[in-house]
Amino acid sequence: MLQEIEKKFLVRSDDYKKASKKHTRITQGYLSSVPERTVRVRIKGDKGFITIKGIGSQSGASRFEWEKEIPLTEAELLLKLCEPGVIDKTRFEVKSASHVFEVDEFYGENAGLTVAEVELSKEEEQFEKPAWLGEEVTGDIRYYNAMLMKNPFSKW
Repeated sequence: MLQEIEKKFLVRSDDYKKASKKHTRITQGYLSSVPERTVRVRIKGDKGFITIKGIGSQSGASRFEWEKEIPLTEAELLLKLCEPGVIDKTRFEVKSASHVFEVDEFYGENAGLTVAEVELSKEEEQFEKPAWLGEEVTGDIRYYNAMLMKNPFSKW
């Protein structure tokens, strides 16, 4: 089974930028944002992707995920069919010990929000937490990108 396991955190400071070796601009929209089957279209840099995610576990840390790269032109066309609201962010990749954190700095109506995710091999896996990592928000649906599209951070 295709399983994504990750923990999500707020970010305390922008110190992650100094440690980041790579960053990419991301634009994404949702063909379906219902929790049971989220269908996302994403442009990440100069590549297109389509992703299907299932409903999360009780903890919110794991769920089914299937993703395929698609031609950029197709992703651009599919974005036009998406539900209202677009997620615009820059993703910074930050290595910390044996893990890589993906830190998303949001723009537009979600400006001011910065969230970090770390992928794990199991929910109980231990990992070193960088000093810039803040409160854990795994399972808090307000921080899901599909929810930020519907209820942006600026409206909380």
